[in-house]
Amino acid sequence: MGYHAGAWEPDSHSKGKLMDWFQVLALALIQGLTEFLPVSSSAHLILPHEVLGWPDQGLVFDVAVHVGSLLAVVSYFRKDVVALTVSWANSIVKQKHSDESKLAWLIILATIPAGVSGLVFNDYISENLRSSAVIATTTVLFGLLLWFSDFNGSRSRALKSINWKDALIIGFSQALALIPGTSRSGITMTAALLIGFSRDAAARYSFLLSIPLIAAAGLLKGLELAETGTDAQWVMVGVGTVASFLSAYACIHLFLSFLERIGFTPFVIYRLLLGAVLGLYLLV
Repeated sequence: MGYHAGAWEPDSHSKGKLMDWFQVLALALIQGLTEFLPVSSSAHLILPHEVLGWPDQGLVFDVAVHVGSLLAVVSYFRKDVVALTVSWANSIVKQKHSDESKLAWLIILATIPAGVSGLVFNDYISENLRSSAVIATTTVLFGLLLWFSDFNGSRSRALKSINWKDALIIGFSQALALIPGTSRSGITMTAALLIGFSRDAAARYSFLLSIPLIAAAGLLKGLELAETGTDAQWVMVGVGTVASFLSAYACIHLFLSFLERIGFTPFVIYRLLLGAVLGLYLLV
């Protein structure tokens, strides 16, 4: 399933179909709610097309809802983002180092594996792995791995204890999220839990780590969009962006508020049920 220049342009599987308001709002809310939960936003955006026959959302809409998610995480962590940016700049200009500058550098380091992997493997993955069968498999496998890490990790480390080895481990795990159904947030939290970080530290690092990656992906797709042009319906695009922003912001807040109490088990159960439903769909 490929992306297209216009947000509502049909592909070969949905020729003649246009997205309606219900589908616009549904997909925007799905993006916002699942981008930062360990359940895979890409999987949930692919499934309406694969299972329900909805038209491919296209490049414009994909960029719009990701911009909404990016604005949400930057807005929610605005104080952290400002502190990290200023400290990072001071570490370069004034050679002044701090816990914030170290964290900023380690976020950059952890972003590199996924960035390089995306440039090398994105086309192959888009053409060969965006299917219900792959999503069903990865949904279950990485759900079980999340459960294992949550129950077996020491959950004793604070975020300030992170080092370059931790950043690389989490960064290489993030590269696996290119495979639909893996979940970028899910696999990075899984890796962080496995090396001993607390649930809150794992989640916060995962959220901060999403900022450069989503921004880079949005920039690349934006450049592609500028080259191809678009005839998108901009009112729908704007509504999708706002809906994605609001749902993502609420999701981050609620997730961090309840994470220490509920843990990751509800998300593991959801992934297993989703994988089972997809498996049954493929067999019928």
